[in-house]
Amino acid sequence: MEMNPRLALFQSMIELPMNQSPSGLGRWLNGTLVAVEAGRTVARYVVRDDMVNPMQVLHGGAASAILDDLCGLTVFAMGREYGYTSVNLAMDFLNPARLGDVLLAEANVVRAGRTIIHVEGRITNVDGKLMAKCSTNLIQTGFKL
Repeated sequence: MEMNPRLALFQSMIELPMNQSPSGLGRWLNGTLVAVEAGRTVARYVVRDDMVNPMQVLHGGAASAILDDLCGLTVFAMGREYGYTSVNLAMDFLNPARLGDVLLAEANVVRAGRTIIHVEGRITNVDGKLMAKCSTNLIQTGFKL
């Protein structure tokens, strides 16, 4: 089976800062890829001061951004001919992540249809405690990659 060049690119970035991500938001989040395989991506993030709310807890928008970006990266790495974009993102915020915490985010493709791809994401702390989770659908665009 021929290797997908986008998947190979992200696999070559494992354990490197994501400051070279094709996503501007991904560069700002600046996580570190931990695992990349077809339909699954794991990245590590440190909760920084510019990601927290006044209570020094990870802002819901930042948690949403982490999962939306990682789910999108996972779909992009599938190597399909056309781009995909999110049509929804349902988030559940279950436990607080505090300034300085190290988090693991994981995105998994649940169903890859021809035009709609369903992905689920999770953010855990290093002890495996579930901090947030999401469910999202991405739809094929007319934009060729």
